[in-house]
Amino acid sequence: MRIDLNGAATFMATQARLLDRRRFEVLFRDGDPAAALAALEGYRNPDGGYGHGLEPDCRSVTSQPGGALHAFEVFADIGPVTSPRAAELCDWLDSVSLPDGGVPFALPMPDPFGSAPFWAGADASVSSLQITAIVAVAAHRVAAHDPAVAAHPWLTKATRYCLDEIEKIDEAPHALVLAFAMKLVDALGDTRLVEKLGRFVPDDGVVAVGGGIEGEAMRPLDFAPEPGGPARKLFDPEVVEADLRRIAGGQREDGGWRVDYASYSPAATLEWNGMFTVGMLGLLRANGVLTGDGGGTPAGPRR
Repeated sequence: MRIDLNGAATFMATQARLLDRRRFEVLFRDGDPAAALAALEGYRNPDGGYGHGLEPDCRSVTSQPGGALHAFEVFADIGPVTSPRAAELCDWLDSVSLPDGGVPFALPMPDPFGSAPFWAGADASVSSLQITAIVAVAAHRVAAHDPAVAAHPWLTKATRYCLDEIEKIDEAPHALVLAFAMKLVDALGDTRLVEKLGRFVPDDGVVAVGGGIEGEAMRPLDFAPEPGGPARKLFDPEVVEADLRRIAGGQREDGGWRVDYASYSPAATLEWNGMFTVGMLGLLRANGVLTGDGGGTPAGPRR
């Protein structure tokens, strides 16, 4: 597997938004975490939440759970550095959580222009396992180095809601729900719930995304991104290796990766690709397929 990190840097400089360029710099160029936080600040609202298109397919200025997800991703990227904004985001999530501890898929937005219909038309009166689980996954990544997030009551309540909902699952859920729930129980090291959800994941790890574009699917590393997590045991090593090769082979000649799902505005199309490139590089590095030497040389284990 060959990864061209210099090519990725060129792609980020020429095709990615400022926030994702700063994230790339922090993760792969010893960049300044304060610069990433400064870029993130432009998406923050006075209520402590995040909007303004931080989630590319949700263009509303209003604070939204999707924005919270991507803000936590930045707070995770800068670790071990912490920011008080992370705990303030937990405060905001606590304020919009429903009595069962979950958050709605999206909150009402007076400005749905350019937002995907599933964001703009979401029912704000019911909790969503899909969004609560993936936001909690990102928050737990931050909690690993930020005591204020680890101790925040919102994270405890949201995690409990998700675990309770996962316990109720008795038939195959939507692929995104399955993947995000699996990521959470994998991150928590809950082997029993990993095995429970694993009943709905085929041996090849490919689960089609209902309602998605042709060929859109969740794949092995969408369910089991961490090498040492219990979800990795669901797959034969050859299946994981093949998925790593698929991801590594997705790097284009311009140095970037492209998402395999629909975007809902021209801006979102560009923004997703920069975000996705950072995400794919991080996933490859976590799995020992990126040395960080900057060239197009064969990748080896990361020390």
